[in-house]
Parts: sequence; C-alpha cells; structure tokens
Amino acid sequence: MTQHSACYEKILLEIQQEFPRFRIVEKQNHRLSHLIDLCLKTLTWGGQCSYLTRYHTVLGSTLYVAPTWKTMDAGERYVLLCHERIHLRQRQRFSLVGMAFLYLIPLLPLGLAYGRARLEWEAYCATLQAMTELYGIDSARDPTFRREIVERFLSADYGWMWPFPRAVGRWYDLEIARIESDVGPKSTM
Repeated sequence: MTQHSACYEKILLEIQQEFPRFRIVEKQNHRLSHLIDLCLKTLTWGGQCSYLTRYHTVLGSTLYVAPTWKTMDAGERYVLLCHERIHLRQRQRFSLVGMAFLYLIPLLPLGLAYGRARLEWEAYCATLQAMTELYGIDSARDPTFRREIVERFLSADYGWMWPFPRAVGRWYDLEIARIESDVGPKSTM
C-alpha cells in the first residue's frame, strides 16, 4: 500500500468513526443534488454550471461526489476528505439548520456571503495542510494552485462569496506562513 493510499484509508476510517452515519453517494443519483444544480445555474446566471460534474458536497452526514471521484487517486481523495471532514464538524457544531443558515444567508446569498466564506476558509485551511502533508509545502505555495483557490472565493463557483481578492490572497498567504512555521524551513520551488 502506498503512503497516499494509507493516508486515504486512515482518514476514511477516522471519519466513519467520528460520524457513524457518514457515507459517500454519487451526485448523479441524488435528486436533491439535481435540484441544487438547477438552482445554482439559475442564481448564478449559468456561472456555476459544474456543481454536479466537478464539485463534491457534504449535506448532513453524506458526501455527495461528482463523477471525478472515480478518477481521483488516493492522495487527491485524502485531500478532499480532509476538507470535507471540516464541513462535517461544522455541521455538528452548528447543526444542520445552523450550517445551512451560515452557508446561505450572512450577509448576502450572492456577492458577499461572509458566513459561507468563513466556513470555506476553515475547510480550505485543511486542504492546504493536507496538500503539504502529502506533496510538500511547495504544492500548497504553488502560484497556480493559489490562484485556483482564490478564484473560487471570487467567482460563481461559490456564488461570488467574498469579492475581495486582496483579502482572500492575504488569508491564503497567512495560512501558508502558519503551515510553514509548523513544518520548518521553507523549501524552494
């Protein structure tokens, strides 16, 4: 078993122990996911058109996965599960109704969604940490990866949840600095 496979198997077991009702379901077979997809396409004027095909989503205790799940290697699945475990813990902390409220309402559902941005910042911190664990700090510092994550906050991907690029970039850079201080001296690209 590879290191990545071992990490994936370990986190999957940890999640199942922490959340006994946890399961993984394909979005393509889930009616509510199709309804969410339609709503997102409508609300974002077609900007978020890959909810069913690209994004993985925790609702309740279930991770609904896009078709890309089948092609992800164990390392990619590990990183994803680290991110989604944060959402499972947030749901446990805030309740399903509280999580839905935080995700959808404060301040505005589109364009300035502070609640959603805070929830996603926390989860993306876990993404960056997991990337560093498996692939090294350079993978998390990679400018292309940074742009991709920052763009998610600024684009229709999450309903333009935090339209302040410098603030998102500053958050990202501070999180990388925190991780670097935990792992030791900087590696070079």
